[in-house]
Amino acid sequence: MNIQIDSLAKRFNKEWIFKSISLNVSSGEKLGIIGSNGSGKSTFIKLISGAELPSKGEIIYSVGVAEIEISEVYSKINFAAPYIDLIEEFTCKELVDFHLTFKQFQKGLTADEFIQLVYLKNAEQEFVKNFSSGMKQRLKLGLAICSQSELLLLDEPCSNLDSKGIQLYHQLMDSYNTNRTTFIGSNEQTEELYNVQKTIRITDYK
Repeated sequence: MNIQIDSLAKRFNKEWIFKSISLNVSSGEKLGIIGSNGSGKSTFIKLISGAELPSKGEIIYSVGVAEIEISEVYSKINFAAPYIDLIEEFTCKELVDFHLTFKQFQKGLTADEFIQLVYLKNAEQEFVKNFSSGMKQRLKLGLAICSQSELLLLDEPCSNLDSKGIQLYHQLMDSYNTNRTTFIGSNEQTEELYNVQKTIRITDYK
């Protein structure tokens, strides 16, 4: 997916979070969005997802020569972030099966193979509400990275991950995110900005 960002700006009340961001992100490019907590990087990623609207400027999405309407963008995006909740009333297996009714995994990955891949085989019949924060994060990342989509958005992907979880994140990115347009928000943690090709610092646009 190609993304053209023209003079993008966002404000809350009278305070500008950022303004005048113009970028052209080519299909398959991996971009890091750097900023400390509260700097606006999460807001920027939410704008890219279409979950929030900009105060000024526009975002144009296209695949090949075909432009994608903003109302259809959600179906082409996978998004994982600490503030995005899982359905905690489901068991792990129920949640994965439910997810697969909307989006399929890449490479013919099955639900059982996926659960094992993200180190949750022994917890597949447990309710998600009883998972630790690290287990939930592995599940979120796995669903986002392994599922088919044209655009992947990750905000602070290593939140709540131990060293084994970070290793899994890198493994998933190597195996399932080779040719997809990707935005990764991070407060400059190198393990999060894995394989990004360039970065922007959100505070440069205050």
